[in-house]
Amino acid sequence: MNMNLKKVGCIPLRKGSVSIKNKNKRKMVGRPLFSWVLNEAIFSNLDEIVVFTDDQEIISFVKKQYHWTNKVKAILRSDDNANDTASTESALLEFCEKIDYDFEILCLLQATSPLTTSFDINKSLDKVLNNEHDAALTVVNTYRFIWTEKGESLNYDIFNRPRRQDFEGLLVENGAVYVTNKNAFLDSKNRVSGSIGLVKMPEETLYEIDNETDWLIIENLLINRLKEQKETQKITHLVLDVDGVFTNGTVLFSKEGELAKQFDMRDGMGLEIIRELGVEVVVMTSEESELVKQRMKKLNIKEAFFGVKDKYGLLQHLISEKRIDLSNIAYIGDDVNDLANMCSVGWSLAPKNAISIVKQNADIVLSTESLKGAIREACNFILNYNKRF
Repeated sequence: MNMNLKKVGCIPLRKGSVSIKNKNKRKMVGRPLFSWVLNEAIFSNLDEIVVFTDDQEIISFVKKQYHWTNKVKAILRSDDNANDTASTESALLEFCEKIDYDFEILCLLQATSPLTTSFDINKSLDKVLNNEHDAALTVVNTYRFIWTEKGESLNYDIFNRPRRQDFEGLLVENGAVYVTNKNAFLDSKNRVSGSIGLVKMPEETLYEIDNETDWLIIENLLINRLKEQKETQKITHLVLDVDGVFTNGTVLFSKEGELAKQFDMRDGMGLEIIRELGVEVVVMTSEESELVKQRMKKLNIKEAFFGVKDKYGLLQHLISEKRIDLSNIAYIGDDVNDLANMCSVGWSLAPKNAISIVKQNADIVLSTESLKGAIREACNFILNYNKRF
């Protein structure tokens, strides 16, 4: 297997969406939909991932939020290849021309398949990298019985209906991952051609996001998958949001801008105590507040990240960089942009005044509200919990 071949991923996005307005940017489990597959691509064996879009907001988001990796960039897509009638193949051809066909392996990833994992991407790449196939795509083994409009069965004998355990089922393309080598793409101008390998993904990945019901189903599947992977170990890192955790979520403004925020001194003492016992404290907030920056400096919290709109992506980067596990992390959050992290870490805690969906998915709902001792209570939990280790 030749892993030295340059492997480039393309995530084509359109500004417009017929089925769900602003679908690609809409928050699923607190993150823009496209960021789920982008994050998995970053931690896959792809060498470079390009978000190819006509949406300047997404281009700005990518540039600002993924500065921690050199694998990601965004390229502007033409209006002609971003309308309702444009094919994905025409967008791929434009993309390849924009990057001067600088790849040996091309991987098409669909943002509307947020259940795609880096494992699925790597398996698809391997099918081509080992020279077994010219291309590969992901499929689902479905055990449904398929019929035509004429009332004809396509995949079973109606007089000999098989039991599920005896039925091979049908392989259905799920539209998540497509891989092709450069020569095959140049010859066919198609996402897959030549000898095509198949990579099976779980049955639930067959869902497509075409309406609000689909959205809710996939969002719940994502939440459940994150929770199923949770494990608990000694807590070595505490990660905190700011507004609604350090503060009660309010801020005083004057005509000059942000004027004042309130902080609880007892929270600061709690953080100092757990740091003395070896628990590292990390702060990540979506805001760019000078007041918060000064407070974090006063608390001597060196790892404070500001303007973070994709907290899950940053957390994945931090655990990779620090070589720790999600099971070693406790996380305190209060709003939807904390939700993916809270569903993933070893212990998630929510202040009493957090929003409902966060409290529903937190491991612990604290008895106190933010600004009234919530962080101090969480620190006490960590101190007592870590005693068993």
